[in-house]
Amino acid sequence: MAADDLHHPDAAGIDLVGVLAALGHPVRMEIVRTLARSGAEVYCGAVATGLPRSTVTHHLRTLREAGVIRQRPEGRKLFLTLRREDLERRFPGLLTLAVGDFPGPGPAVGPAP
Repeated sequence: MAADDLHHPDAAGIDLVGVLAALGHPVRMEIVRTLARSGAEVYCGAVATGLPRSTVTHHLRTLREAGVIRQRPEGRKLFLTLRREDLERRFPGLLTLAVGDFPGPGPAVGPAP
């Protein structure tokens, strides 16, 4: 797979609705959290382990096309990076909020007492 075969939107083309939709699945959120914790490029085989390859491919494509991650092929391997700077420039604070150290989906928000 050549690098040219992978579509990565320009930073200016990253859309908030697309990013939120991409982050709206628990598997994709775990991938993003893994990349955020690593702070570096990660081999795709190290994320979403235990899932079928086709499922992981689907989730990675969704994140890439939304502009959340960048994929770099090297031979038969694929490496992933979080587009932290691009996302922070477009939507300040969003990534920090999304990958915060929350134990689960987050607290329920109800009416004020």
